[in-house]
Amino acid sequence: MRELLARIMPVDASAHGAELDRLTAYVHVLMLVLFLFWITYFVYVLWRFREKRNPIPRYDGMRSHWSTWAEAAVAIIEVVLLVGIAIPAWSRWAKRPVDGANPLEIRVVAEQFAWNVHYPGPDNIFGRADVKLVSSTNPLGLDPDDPAGRDDVATLNELHVELNRPVIIHVRSKDVIHSFFLPVMRVKQDAIPGMDVPVHFPPIAANAGRQWDIACAQLCGLGHYRMRGMLFVDTHAELLDWMTSMAPEETAPEETPAAETAPAPAT
Repeated sequence: MRELLARIMPVDASAHGAELDRLTAYVHVLMLVLFLFWITYFVYVLWRFREKRNPIPRYDGMRSHWSTWAEAAVAIIEVVLLVGIAIPAWSRWAKRPVDGANPLEIRVVAEQFAWNVHYPGPDNIFGRADVKLVSSTNPLGLDPDDPAGRDDVATLNELHVELNRPVIIHVRSKDVIHSFFLPVMRVKQDAIPGMDVPVHFPPIAANAGRQWDIACAQLCGLGHYRMRGMLFVDTHAELLDWMTSMAPEETAPEETPAAETAPAPAT
C-alpha cells in the first residue's frame, strides 16, 4: 500500500514526511479491509434474505454478537494507530527547532490571491511592519524608516529554503482564512487574520529541476484557483546567492554639487 501511495502522492522532501506517509498507508489499509468486508457482507445479505427465501419477514434483527466483536476490533486497531503512531509522531514534530540548530525564519503573509514572503535579511531581524503602511507597492506594510528592515527581502509567490536546515515559517493572513499547503513537505496550516501561526519542517531533498508548488487548500474567493506559488530548496551557497541578488539596493546619498566659483572681475 505504501508503494502504491508513493506513486500517486507528491514526492516526500521533509524529514517528518516518512512517518506521515506510513500512518496514511496504515489508515488506507484499514479502510480497504473494512470496505471489502462490508461490501461482501452487503452482497451476502441481499442474497441470504431475499424475498424468495424469506416470504415471511422477520423483525427480530441479528441474534449473534459477531458484529459487536468486529466493531470492537476496529476500535482497538484505531486506538493503536492513534496512540502508537499518530500521537508519538505529532509529539516529535511539535517540538520547534532549538536556536542551536540555526533555523531559517520566514514570514508568509497570505492575501487574495497571492503569497507574500518576507525574509529578515543578513541581520536576522525582521523589519517593523504596520498594517497602516500596506499599499499596492508595499504589500507587507514594511516601515521604510526602520533600520532593521533595510536589508529585508520580500518576494511574491516565491519561497526559498535551505537544504538540511530547519525552517520556521510564520503564517499570517491579510484578509480571509487561507491554507498554506506545501505538499512535498507534508505541511498544511491555516492562515488566520490577526494570528501568527508558526510551522516548521526540515527539507531533506532539493528540487533538482522539479516544480514544487505552494497551494492554498482553503476556498478563499473567486480567484482561489490561481493562488499558487513556487517552493525552491537551495543549497547554502545557492540561497546566499539568491538573497544577494534580491537584496534591496542601497540608495547612495546625493552629492551636493560644488558651488560654482564666480569668475574674477576683469581688471
